[in-house]
Amino acid sequence: MLDKILEIDKALMVFLNKTISNSFFDIIMPIITGKDFLTVIGLILIIYLGFFCGKRGKITLLVLLFAAGMSDAICAQIIKPWVGRIRPSHEFIDYINLLVKKGGKWSFPSNHAANSFAFATVLSYFYERKKLILFISASIIAYSRVYVGVHYPLDILFGALAGYVLSWVVLSFWVIIKMRELKRGRMWVWYASDTPPLI
Repeated sequence: MLDKILEIDKALMVFLNKTISNSFFDIIMPIITGKDFLTVIGLILIIYLGFFCGKRGKITLLVLLFAAGMSDAICAQIIKPWVGRIRPSHEFIDYINLLVKKGGKWSFPSNHAANSFAFATVLSYFYERKKLILFISASIIAYSRVYVGVHYPLDILFGALAGYVLSWVVLSFWVIIKMRELKRGRMWVWYASDTPPLI
């Protein structure tokens, strides 16, 4: 059963990476998936939330750092070595278009997918009106990893799921802390309006 799933995954990899490839995506996807681009976006987001979005922005940034940090560490340090799936750029290179460097040895799950969905999940919790664009952006980043040849589709699917679930674990702790602090009359956790609820 597992062998059949992996065969389908590899066939889908070839389709998404090679069969439907085009010159525009060949230019844009390596940029989207590149560390420099994502670092710049991350820095802009940190500055925007930290300096221009008031208390909501600062709290969002704090929760985001915990969620993304946990997602990245668990996927990279625990799941990847434990599963031990080799990247397509290392074992499947004759069948794909590799548009970036090979990357590290382990493939499952994708940290890019996990982290981008962690960001989307936390940001959409605090800024619900941006939910659609956030998850579309996270999906594009995740897909870019398949398109450039460094991850299989299952890698990004489970990476996205891991980022989503782990973010909700962090958000659940945040809600518990917020309720506890409000009951104690500590208003640093309240950001929605000038008047906190009576608990």
